[in-house]
Amino acid sequence: MALTLAATPLGNPGDASPRLKSAIESAEIIAAEDSRRFHRLCSDIGVTFTGKVISFFDGNETARTEEVLSLLRTGKNVLVVSDAGMPTISDPGFRLMRDAIAEKIDVKVIPGPSAPTMAIALSGLPTDRFTFEGFAPRSQGAREAFFESLRFEERTMVLFEAPHRLKESLDDAVTVFGKNRKGAICREMTKTYEETIRGDLSHLSEWATTHEVLGEITLVIEGASAGSAEKSGQEMVARVREFEAAGMDRKGAIATVADEFDLPKRIVYAAVVDANKMRP
Repeated sequence: MALTLAATPLGNPGDASPRLKSAIESAEIIAAEDSRRFHRLCSDIGVTFTGKVISFFDGNETARTEEVLSLLRTGKNVLVVSDAGMPTISDPGFRLMRDAIAEKIDVKVIPGPSAPTMAIALSGLPTDRFTFEGFAPRSQGAREAFFESLRFEERTMVLFEAPHRLKESLDDAVTVFGKNRKGAICREMTKTYEETIRGDLSHLSEWATTHEVLGEITLVIEGASAGSAEKSGQEMVARVREFEAAGMDRKGAIATVADEFDLPKRIVYAAVVDANKMRP
């Protein structure tokens, strides 16, 4: 028995590896995110399968995980594939992999296409250190808080976004990171209408405003400059003390600086508290 997670093409069937084709042909059970898309993939890459296909998607992942584990315990070989890319990367599979490992079931991964790594290579932004953030939250408030938590992230950031929310997401990114932060929109990678739009965030936002955005979107954003969090904290504290020296009370000074830096008051307050702790 063995559990195998296999990467599938993002769009171009020519990216299917010989190992993927062999795994599909030999699997007894195939857990596919979308059975119709799996059948289409097999047709596109010229593979015939004999294994039983079961659905394995976000909505049934918990129940299916136990079912697949039961099949593995009986000695079945199970292959997990998502619609595109590597299972577990913003797709089902993590819980199953974790639980299979806990039960000491043999697990394998067949490497292959992955949207985050392809996008960061296409972006032209630093690749030595990067972080994958999945999908940005849908609501504006949650999305702003999401970007705020990444304000001083120094690694290149990669995330997914729905095409109809790209403009709003980029506007929030401009608000938090500033209009000059570099980024890239990677659209329809490996497919017929693949394109990459590079530039600062204001340019990307303008592009999203003036174009009809369709297809799969991966967004890459440049990380913050090294030490920017410390520098920003020092600048905030210095401004608070300037206002206090001019006669303003601390609460008012913090509120004013928060408006000036376009930051939540709690961040300015925390910077002041930390600075006071460092005073002799």
